[in-house]
Amino acid sequence: LRCLQISSFANSSWTRTDGSAWLGALQTHSWSNGSDIHFLRPWSQGTLSDHQWEQLQQVFWVYRRGFTREIQGFAKMLHLDYPFEVQVLAGCEVHPGSPLKSFFHSAFQGSDILNFQRTSWVPAPDAPHWAEVVSKELNKDQYVKDTVEWLLSDICPQLVTSLLEAGQQDLEKQVKPEAWLSSGPPPGPGRLLLVCHVSGFYPEPVWVRWMRGQQEQPGAQQGDVLPNADETWYLRVTLDVAAGEAAGLTCRVRHSSLGGQDIVLYWG
Repeated sequence: LRCLQISSFANSSWTRTDGSAWLGALQTHSWSNGSDIHFLRPWSQGTLSDHQWEQLQQVFWVYRRGFTREIQGFAKMLHLDYPFEVQVLAGCEVHPGSPLKSFFHSAFQGSDILNFQRTSWVPAPDAPHWAEVVSKELNKDQYVKDTVEWLLSDICPQLVTSLLEAGQQDLEKQVKPEAWLSSGPPPGPGRLLLVCHVSGFYPEPVWVRWMRGQQEQPGAQQGDVLPNADETWYLRVTLDVAAGEAAGLTCRVRHSSLGGQDIVLYWG
């Protein structure tokens, strides 16, 4: 479970905080400035009761107010220039038979500044010098440290287990990819740009290669895996080759939904 937070500070009195929560590749919750947590899936409440969610909402409100107050205090103490933005990535990884992994990373203007490790705050590697001052001040507040540790070590794994149980059907779904070939703009005289498109697959992990026989072709360029509107994924992989060498090339696609039967497309 990953919780993403973005807090914007325009000046000493105006601030805005927005966030989202993700279980794997699925967004499960969101919140806009001043709002409660919104459920984005029918199962986003997990198996927790309404009362348990009300308690979490209260903790979240206290955290958000306290976070804003602390940042404004540090901005004044450290003479930070407005406007600025603070980002937080927090959550936990729960795997059967493995120890819990929890994390809380904070960044200032996109650069890591502070992490919560076990029971205390520590400056991130290569953080600005003032991160040491901030960590020492935060470590004086035992209540905040206890609350963060409780959220990461107790509440987060409880919520993950609850969501995995309630959302099992969505989380375990498999959608087979479609694949096709096309040519892109010629890279130069006597050359071809071969494009292998793979779309409509879920979950996100996929393996796509240009091959000649059993040999992967060097020089292939893989784009980013992009989301489709229906929450499946799209990927393209290109290969720049001499026109006379295109014959015999194939694009091979592997995905968990295919049951070990690769898709193989032949150029030409």
